[in-house]
Amino acid sequence: MKKRQFFGALAAAGALPVLNSAHAAPVKTSGPVLLTVTGPISKPNRGPLDPSGFDQMLVKHKVNFTKAYVFDFAMLAALPAITIKPTLEYDNKPHTLKGPLLVDVLKAAGATLTENSTLALRAVDGYAASITVAQARAQRYIIATHLEGAPIALGGLGPLWAVYDADNVPDMAKKPVAERFGSCPWGLYHVEVQSVLV
Repeated sequence: MKKRQFFGALAAAGALPVLNSAHAAPVKTSGPVLLTVTGPISKPNRGPLDPSGFDQMLVKHKVNFTKAYVFDFAMLAALPAITIKPTLEYDNKPHTLKGPLLVDVLKAAGATLTENSTLALRAVDGYAASITVAQARAQRYIIATHLEGAPIALGGLGPLWAVYDADNVPDMAKKPVAERFGSCPWGLYHVEVQSVLV
């Protein structure tokens, strides 16, 4: 993946208190929002995109929504977590990653999911990857919050990383390590659930 941009802006935004648009429902978080889930969700905890306010990164990435569910670190850490140990492309060594399953995060947001629903995973630099719910379940994608037992640092691969254990997915394990993680944006900040039209 290309070197990430916007870390300074994200760090500055993380230092600010959670601010709400005049149009938004109150955000019930104890810390800065790290992840926004949009699409067909039944339990929103914030209102629509605020294009003239504090949603500038979402606006820059052409995201639009009328409701969303937002998570801070504590909310993600409160969900059941699993641990994976994939070989990573950065040093070709196994590393321990921990976090909740992606589908569990979406369920906590009240997302309406079908196996063919597409999940658009967006990183702070604008990098985006799409996977299906079926793929997220089969490959056991997690929202990694910890690397080697410590919270993932901003400016490294975090603070959130959508990732799976490619070593345990036979079709992916056959590929060179550098080709296994194209659908795994680090610096993840937004997941859009996209319904399949029948």
